[in-house]
Amino acid sequence: MPVPHSPGDGPRTARAGATRLLTLEAFQAARRALSSTVLRTPLVPLPCLDTGRPLWLKAENLQVTGSFKVRGAVHRLAAVPAEERTRRVVAHSSGNHAQAVAYAARLLGVEATVLMPETATAFKIGATRALGAEVITAPAEVYRERALELAAECGGIVIPPFDDPLVMAGQGTVALEIAEDIPAGFRGSSSGSGGSGGSAGELTILAPIGGGGLLGGIAAAAKSVLPGCRVVGVEPELAADAAESRRAGRRVAWPAARTGRTIADGLRTPMVGELTWQHIQRYVDGIVTVTEDEIRAAVGVLAGRAHLVAEPSGAVATAAFLAGRVPGDGPCVAVVSGGNVHPADLAALLTPRTGGDVTRPA
Repeated sequence: MPVPHSPGDGPRTARAGATRLLTLEAFQAARRALSSTVLRTPLVPLPCLDTGRPLWLKAENLQVTGSFKVRGAVHRLAAVPAEERTRRVVAHSSGNHAQAVAYAARLLGVEATVLMPETATAFKIGATRALGAEVITAPAEVYRERALELAAECGGIVIPPFDDPLVMAGQGTVALEIAEDIPAGFRGSSSGSGGSGGSAGELTILAPIGGGGLLGGIAAAAKSVLPGCRVVGVEPELAADAAESRRAGRRVAWPAARTGRTIADGLRTPMVGELTWQHIQRYVDGIVTVTEDEIRAAVGVLAGRAHLVAEPSGAVATAAFLAGRVPGDGPCVAVVSGGNVHPADLAALLTPRTGGDVTRPA
């Protein structure tokens, strides 16, 4: 499968004070570059919920490698000049970015080493190795630093999981597809980005937030092509560093011992990135949190009602919708960001803890 070569000077950005924000041109360029290497995932309506507002699911769990992460990883690695691809690719990830980098490296014929936390699931470690990458595990508190040390030692090319303009541009292509696929009657008004309280008729896009690459990319792209929409980030209550950062007006870090409590292992990032934070401040309308039980319930509804397999991290946006955490009463799109979960773990998530039907919304 051919891989287009992205321009080496990176995506176009617009300066806002000291901040350089991605432009629509950057997202469009990423989409062209990715057209032959990633899937255009479906936007699935879910009409069987008695919530009073329409919901669509952007099924990134059906993406190559099982998550949205491949968009950013392939776009970033394809931008490396061909003569430099003899260098080893190095990345750090709890799982989905690891698989995405391994896939991108194999696609381009580059060797890859991925540092993963010792708490990463054996399922995700095995999937990364199956794609040809070397996997090294390290304590959750230091595996990111170990990756940077390794890259410095071997002269490797670091592929960041989120805080990179090319990675963000790749992730933001999700919003371009949503804008094209959402029925015209549900696109909402075009009068502005909306206030924090929401209003009838506004389209709201819900996306998970860990490091912020997906949320920031979607928000920046969506506000260009769907100017009347709202974009809301969702994270677990047990890993709510982004929500706390939003309240504080600055980035706040949570230690691994604290974020490690959530079942949403892909959202245990200690702090949002610097670049992603700038985009979140500018374009994101709000951040809400969901409980562990709400995440489990969303996994069940996605499996039972939408016939979609979602890992806990991939289900948080749907969880926020089901729990009534989304302001306003207009239509919503929930990004199902990943589906990399071992069948045994999925079975455990789908087993009712207190009786009842786990595939039905509470």
